[in-house]
Amino acid sequence: MRILAIHGRNLASPAGDFEVDFRQGTLAEAGIFAITGPTGAGKSTLLDAMSLALFDTIPRLEAAPPSGQLTGDELNPRDPRLILRHGAGEGFTELDFVGRDGRAYRSRWTVRRARERAEGKLQQTTLDL
Repeated sequence: MRILAIHGRNLASPAGDFEVDFRQGTLAEAGIFAITGPTGAGKSTLLDAMSLALFDTIPRLEAAPPSGQLTGDELNPRDPRLILRHGAGEGFTELDFVGRDGRAYRSRWTVRRARERAEGKLQQTTLDL
């Protein structure tokens, strides 16, 4: 699998829309690269976004305690919906990639709150491959 681009909105640190396109600029020419930046810049969020778009899960949350109420939504600390940015009513991540068969694909993971309001109850996520 070769990753072509990561797109998203309102996930954790990055506010609003974000995109990393590996088909253009320096990233298109790089054989290897590092994800760097200050704390809170969104480095882990990029990796989480790829995992959500492919598997509907965030592997690093598996180390979180299995129980405990974090919000009025009665979520546990391992719930990937918690990646939705505070104050946001909806968010998503898309991953464009080339599969082993040489074909291009897009996978999309979406999370939203009721009526897309920041105070709405978290709804079930959707994963479209």
